[in-house]
Amino acid sequence: MPTLAYFITPHGFGHAARACAVMAAVQRHIPDLRWEIFTRTPEWFFAESLTGPFALHPTDTDVGLVQVDALRADLPATVERLAGLLPFSWKRVEMLAAQVKALHCRAVLCDIAPLGIAVAQTAGLPSVLLENFTWVDIYGEYIPECPALRPYSEQMADWFAAADFHIQTSPVCNPSTNATLTVPPVSRSPRTGRSAVRNLLSIPDEHPFLLITMGGVDFQHSYLERLSRFPHVHFVLPGNHSATDTPSNVHLLSPRSGIFHPDIVAASDGVVGKIGYSTLAEVYAAGVPYGYVPRPRFRESDVLSAFVEKEMAGFAIDADELGNGRWIERIPDLLALPPRMGERVNGATAVAGFLGGLV
Repeated sequence: MPTLAYFITPHGFGHAARACAVMAAVQRHIPDLRWEIFTRTPEWFFAESLTGPFALHPTDTDVGLVQVDALRADLPATVERLAGLLPFSWKRVEMLAAQVKALHCRAVLCDIAPLGIAVAQTAGLPSVLLENFTWVDIYGEYIPECPALRPYSEQMADWFAAADFHIQTSPVCNPSTNATLTVPPVSRSPRTGRSAVRNLLSIPDEHPFLLITMGGVDFQHSYLERLSRFPHVHFVLPGNHSATDTPSNVHLLSPRSGIFHPDIVAASDGVVGKIGYSTLAEVYAAGVPYGYVPRPRFRESDVLSAFVEKEMAGFAIDADELGNGRWIERIPDLLALPPRMGERVNGATAVAGFLGGLV
């Protein structure tokens, strides 16, 4: 059985979602291919997205940014946790290298967790970096305020440069002329039709619905009662929610609702929420309008926002607007935007074609 390893940052669910899109695409080409996944992202997320064989090895692969909430970072806590990761413990790297060799992995992929590159190098296996940004790009915005990030950013830059192959997924923060491959947006593919999904959500076909998502990260939505102003519009909010008394047109979903997230995106009439790579890629594939919330001082945010303005239907919603509910006044404007469909090529297919040559 051919086997590949994947080291994935646990920073939110977006990187794991992109990794799942890649892993599923490879398994469509090579059905018996097995993935050995190293991350702290929970197993249920991969089980929901993958139909082929895989095993999860819970591993502290990366720190990323410690979040106060979906939109704010805790820089001192980030530095404290980075100090426990970098420089890498070579005893730990050697242990993981022995593990991936014992699992008969033929290559190691890395979705911006540089530990995977160190493990591949020690194991004598090809390493593949897949990214639309790296932590070097992100930390650079914060170094003037938090100089303690600099040495960790420099160490990561060295590891990212050491990858044998470098795949960039559009829209890219820092395009590289040396990239092995640059592909269109990578997204998980829907599995269930619009009517079936709406039936699962108890939403009539004739009623519009908006998906409100913060990328799997908790956010305090204080405006839920005011959504009753639009009784014929339904609102679906995945995530961990403490609210118990909500209007009948508001649907709160647990993270493990059993409804595949890309199916909800494709069945919706629009999406509102934090701009992030996997959310953008899935909304782009669905062609529905996107009321996106930029992330201040997060370098990826400007690049993703520019992509929405150029290639998609949608508009920006300020974080304060989202938090205090003023964005609700713009619901009719968002629903009035026509879907923007066109030729949509999923970059996961191109990535799978390349990875097939390493198996």
